Amino acid sequence: MAYILVVDDEEKMQHLLSVMLMRQGYRVDRAGDGEKALALVRENPYDLVISDIRMPNMDGLALLAAIRELNIPCPVVFITAFASIDSAVDAMRQGVADYITKPFEEERILLTVERTLGVSRIIAENIELKQKLLEVCGNREIVYVSRQMTDVMKAALQVAVTDTAVLITGESGTGKEVVAGFIHDSSPRAKARFVAVNCAAISPSLVESELFGYEKGAFTGADRRTKGKFEYANGGTLFLDEIGDLPLEAQAKLLRALQDKKIQRVGGNEEIPLDVRILCATNQDLGKLSQQGKFRQDLYYRINVFPIETPPLRNRTDDIAPLAEFFLKRLKDGKDVRLTEGAVRTLQTYPWPGNVRELANAMERVMILSPGDGSVTAETLSFLKVGAGNSGVMESFSLPPTGISLEQLENDLVRQALFLTGNNQSAAANLLGLTRAKFRVLVKQADV
Repeated sequence: MAYILVVDDEEKMQHLLSVMLMRQGYRVDRAGDGEKALALVRENPYDLVISDIRMPNMDGLALLAAIRELNIPCPVVFITAFASIDSAVDAMRQGVADYITKPFEEERILLTVERTLGVSRIIAENIELKQKLLEVCGNREIVYVSRQMTDVMKAALQVAVTDTAVLITGESGTGKEVVAGFIHDSSPRAKARFVAVNCAAISPSLVESELFGYEKGAFTGADRRTKGKFEYANGGTLFLDEIGDLPLEAQAKLLRALQDKKIQRVGGNEEIPLDVRILCATNQDLGKLSQQGKFRQDLYYRINVFPIETPPLRNRTDDIAPLAEFFLKRLKDGKDVRLTEGAVRTLQTYPWPGNVRELANAMERVMILSPGDGSVTAETLSFLKVGAGNSGVMESFSLPPTGISLEQLENDLVRQALFLTGNNQSAAANLLGLTRAKFRVLVKQADV
């Protein structure tokens, strides 16, 4: 069961909270001020700290700051009788998980504890996964904090130890090759080659020779025997990116190679045995393409044994600021660059149709545009135009003679705004130029 520290300078409040929590089976320690609490936090692996804000010696805000400075992965919930909007906002900015005012109901406390402990478990999973990433990938950083990407990396780690075929789906620029590389690096084949092939970049007439190789004299210009990507990856992993663009004839030969674990070079008769793990990726709906006869259904079933979907950046806004800071750090070349709160809000509001790849390019542009003091502001990011990933902002609208349903149009716009912002209502309201209160009214009307 979870291990919780209760911090309050009132003995009665300490006792009340402790009894509430212990009745639910939680293990509880108590402290009368921030200094005693910090000493306990240094020594014990707490899952949660519940603290008053105003206390002698060291108050709750100072305790929170000290925990963050020590990089201790423990969420903090504040309880105080001195509630104010300013103190709540200040606490949230510093990283407090939740904020409850006295007097409070037991049910409210227990619900908050249960929800916050869920956050604590996510933090622990992230630490464990990132330790594995460091072990596997060395200095190659994979940056994420969101629940969505945590689930992706957990799935990648689980399937890595097998030789199962994996199909990684997702929009362009979401990091499909990064996930594939992690699967390879975490697998027993890590010491062998990871060979990436962009199927969309190969001329249809050259696909077979690229994948399977060719014998001398197989065609004009074939002046020597050449190994294909399959042979080059033998013993390791072959990553077939944008596999949906593979011609149908090549798909048939790929399926046979996967089934028989053998290939023949173009112009040759010798069967060459293979020991290759296949990872595939696409930004297309292969299931739909197979129903339309544009992608072989049997090949789809063969490569889609373990599907992993990489979420678009707009659906994991928690990752945007850490990724932006990572790219800036990598690009800074001795220059001190930092994101202001306004810049972070701008980045989280923009829908990122090009995903992580677009964000990396935007940060390269920011390095040129940032002022001498190194601060990246919302003004610095003014080149990011909301709607630029679609058809741009509508300059005018002509009402058709047949009329329209204004209610239906509003409902559709609400749904689109929520989709583009990953259900972030504040960001969606900004997209439509509305206050959050007005937007919430439209959300209720749209029943979404």
